[in-house]
Amino acid sequence: VEVVRQLAAAQNIPLIDLYALTVKQAEELGPGPAESLGRRDKDGKLDTTHLGPRGQREIGAMAAQSLVRVVPALRSYLHELVSWRDAMRQKPAWYGSAEAIRIADNLLLYQHDNGGWEKNIDMAAPLGSAARTEVIAAKKEAHTTIDNDATYTQMNFLARVYTETNRADYKDSFERGLAYLLQAQYPNGGWPQFYPLRHGYWDHITYNDDAMTGVLNTLRAIAGKEPDYAFLSDDDRAKARAAIQKGVVCILKTQVVVASKPTVWCAQHDEKTLAPAMARKYELVSLSGSESVGVVQFLMGLDHPSPEVIRAVEGAVAWFKASQIKGVRVEHKPEPETPKGWDTVVIADASAPPVWARFYEIGTNRPIFSGRDSVLKYSLAEIEYERRNGYRWYVDRPAKLLSEDYPKWKTKIQNTGPRMNTNKHE
Repeated sequence: VEVVRQLAAAQNIPLIDLYALTVKQAEELGPGPAESLGRRDKDGKLDTTHLGPRGQREIGAMAAQSLVRVVPALRSYLHELVSWRDAMRQKPAWYGSAEAIRIADNLLLYQHDNGGWEKNIDMAAPLGSAARTEVIAAKKEAHTTIDNDATYTQMNFLARVYTETNRADYKDSFERGLAYLLQAQYPNGGWPQFYPLRHGYWDHITYNDDAMTGVLNTLRAIAGKEPDYAFLSDDDRAKARAAIQKGVVCILKTQVVVASKPTVWCAQHDEKTLAPAMARKYELVSLSGSESVGVVQFLMGLDHPSPEVIRAVEGAVAWFKASQIKGVRVEHKPEPETPKGWDTVVIADASAPPVWARFYEIGTNRPIFSGRDSVLKYSLAEIEYERRNGYRWYVDRPAKLLSEDYPKWKTKIQNTGPRMNTNKHE
């Protein structure tokens, strides 16, 4: 490496030092996340020689941008790519662009034969021939999900691109995704994290990471015939409305009642009994200070809410007000000798804005924490370093709910009034 640098300097040749750039990239990511740059074989073994899709995209972009810096005349040839994270944040006209079409074509490849998509994949990344072959080979696998914004987000993107391009294959892909979501819904109105079912905590009704509410919001856009979904049939909209009604019934039935008062929801509920349920080892049965926000926001979006929905919202809002934690601040304290170089600590600070715990103990309403041993603790400092710093244990999501969303909702229902009905769960 050093010889090449010396040669470039001696002969006055422009140098792109990808070695230095990629070392910096890996060090900033850390040992675990840096592995996501590499390729894994069919057995999951890491190949540290060849780049996987993320590595190809990020290092390829790094090389292109560096080339433009040393040879400015090439700037007009630089094609700025949109990441999957930013793909839903573009202006409406962009969804008819060549870049949007390229990403939509990727989504067609990534969609599995059952109509769903996998999670945690940058589906906007350009696909080389080898990666394309791998993606196509995986289409028969059944591990598709609504977790981490999967499936319904791909559908929403395709709806926008179809609206701009009128390409039939995008419409067909969206409709297969819709059929997947409708088929995945339990008779009780909930959705599992994965479908087909995997027989574990993945089968639970999943509010975690806004999975179920993400699906319901997409269905509401369909049922309401929002512009990007106007291409769907009246039958599709009727099915979406029916699924939403079942979903609302499930939400009302799963709201946890403590001492005769409705509170909030667990991040997941048993698909048969509807009782709060444990998920991963460190996600204990609890009241969720984060996911419950998305549930309440969905209920607030219902037009002419029933008295039951109004009571559910009011109960949850009262719980959020009572459960805010004041006088503390959560920060990363520098700890050079630790794996990440810092540690998450809770510090007393009278001026700090309120925060909420991710999980509260049902009954006592005390914030709870757990490591991979599933042992309940009442202090973040008591769990192991890896989990303490690998999960978001405190959140501020409820702040906006209380300060903005709830007052607007109160005004709305005062102006429109609740919808009276004889179905107590509707």
